[in-house]
Parts: sequence; structure tokens; C-alpha cells
Amino acid sequence: AVTLPLAAHQGRLLAKLENLQPEIKKLAERLRYEVSVRGKQLGWSEKVAGFHFKKNLRRIITELYIRDNCHPFKATLLVWVQIPMWVCVSLALRNCSVGAMGSEVQGQFSAGGALWFTDLTAPDSTWILPVSLGLVNLLIVEV
Repeated sequence: AVTLPLAAHQGRLLAKLENLQPEIKKLAERLRYEVSVRGKQLGWSEKVAGFHFKKNLRRIITELYIRDNCHPFKATLLVWVQIPMWVCVSLALRNCSVGAMGSEVQGQFSAGGALWFTDLTAPDSTWILPVSLGLVNLLIVEV
């Protein structure tokens, strides 16, 4: 529920970035020509011309990112949300199953399962849950 909208947003951002590539390539070719002409007029060395080309290309690309609201760092938002969520959920599940030894919670987990997993404190010997969780996660990533 939390990560699916972020994944969709990330997909849109990546599509925008991909669509900007032809425009960036054209602008880079034009800038390369302009810098070489200006460099010959002012007698710049190749190193100085390269410096001015890179500096102006970064500025142009930044302007394009601002114009289309698609900075590449925004595409990493999903990861920055998923990592803390994964850590918190993992710690919560660990504390529920292992940290509550001998308590009422432990008794509820040892008798509260369903289907083939009747004891929630024991590892899944059939590997059905871990494999299905991995496949569902792969499906979400691919969608």
C-alpha cells in the first residue's frame, strides 16, 4: 500500500528521464560545436574547452530536469522508503516471535497458525511462504 504508489511514481520519472535523452544528445552536440567555435576564437586549449563544455552541459541538463521535474535522485525515493520499512517490519516480527519467549505472545504464535503452518514460531520447512513472498516481490518490481 505504501510502496506501490512510489513505484508508479518512480516509473513515470524514469520514463521522463528516458524521453529526455534524445534532447540532451542534440543539445550536447550543439554545445560541443559552439564551445569549439568559441574556443578557437579565444584561443582556448582543449582542456579549457572541455571544462567549459562540461560545465555548460551540466547546467543545461539541470535546467531540463527542473523543467520536466524529473531529477534522477527523485527516482531513488522508493529505496529510501523501503529500507527503513523493511528494517522496522523485520525487527517487529523478530521481537514478536523470538523476543517474547515464555510470554503470552509466544503462546499465541505457537498455536495461531493456519493451513500447513500451525506453529508461527517454527521455520517454514516447506519453503512455500518464503518462495511465494519472493515471487510476489519480483512481480511487484516487474510491474
